[in-house]
Amino acid sequence: MAIPKKRKKKLVPRKAKSGLGGVPHDKGFMVTQNYFHFEVARKDLIGCLYAYVRTNFVKKDAQAIFANPDYKFFNYTHHAAIAWWLTMGLTKDDKVIYWENALNRYMQELLESGKLLLEEKKAKAKDTDKVVSLSPMQRLQSKIDRTIMQDILDLEDQWMDDEKTTLDVYAQFQKHSLPGSATAQVRGILEGWLSDYSDAYNKTCPDAVEGYAHIKRPELNRRIKAIQDMLSDLDRIKNAAKAKRAVRMPKTKAADKQVSRVQYKKEDNEYKLVSIPPIQVIGKHRLYTFDTKGRVIKEFVSTAVNGFQMSGSTLKDFDTVNSRCVRLRRPNDFLPFVLGKTPNQIDKEWKNLTTKTTVPNGRINKDTIILRVMDK
Repeated sequence: MAIPKKRKKKLVPRKAKSGLGGVPHDKGFMVTQNYFHFEVARKDLIGCLYAYVRTNFVKKDAQAIFANPDYKFFNYTHHAAIAWWLTMGLTKDDKVIYWENALNRYMQELLESGKLLLEEKKAKAKDTDKVVSLSPMQRLQSKIDRTIMQDILDLEDQWMDDEKTTLDVYAQFQKHSLPGSATAQVRGILEGWLSDYSDAYNKTCPDAVEGYAHIKRPELNRRIKAIQDMLSDLDRIKNAAKAKRAVRMPKTKAADKQVSRVQYKKEDNEYKLVSIPPIQVIGKHRLYTFDTKGRVIKEFVSTAVNGFQMSGSTLKDFDTVNSRCVRLRRPNDFLPFVLGKTPNQIDKEWKNLTTKTTVPNGRINKDTIILRVMDK
């Protein structure tokens, strides 16, 4: 039996590297320069010169050089080649030094041209800043002149041509998206018309009678009625603008900001009491506090939708009619009711107290223990 011959494994040649990954720097600078001319992409040529500039120039000069267009960085591959060679720190010979000097001269040219480009850019920016912008009132005036005032003038032309036309001012304001503040100027024009036509119709002004002598009385009456309707439309527009005006509601501070400056007593060893965090007070509707110095128990009740609010060390939005305070003769007997019972049970015990009940002032100080809060 014949012994089969061993087949040699076919070797697949490794694909040669290209671009910056395949620079043959070990063969000398001239070969490298030739390689850059044929094998390195434009973006890599630009990158080599950018890297050289960042390393060898101060920031201000580098910005000027970078102001030049891209073609000045990729057109001359020999500059990119020497920039790469120097950045990599490879050995220098006479040829490398020659091309290094050429690169530096070229960089100086780019520096000068870049400075001019930056100056031109700054000059253009200044010219742009000098553009005059119209104020909001000027923009509104311009819009009025282009829209509703043109409609009014068109109506006047139609009347001069004896056309029996009218103008729905309300609809035109909506069409042109004009605000209520635009009615003042239109009103001035229409009221002037109304005065002239009324004087001619009522014969109260000889000049008006003579000026409108060519218009018959029924037409004068129709125009007066049309102007009155337009003035009524202006009133409706103004009222509608008021109705649509957004009501600015007072902003409520965040709870943590409201209580950031509250001064209160965190713990009292004599009565063995500990305050709850004051942030729990915000938004609640019933609060009990105890003044350890004066032995005064306070009950605050809020009828506001948002409950209690705080400003500094002062409690806000409590009802002075339903809120109350009283001096305790025996605090240790009454305080357990406040801490553990319902409002109705506390009220029954409160009525048994013999000291006078008064209205609290809402101040919370360094002697105040914040005992308890409730939603109702």
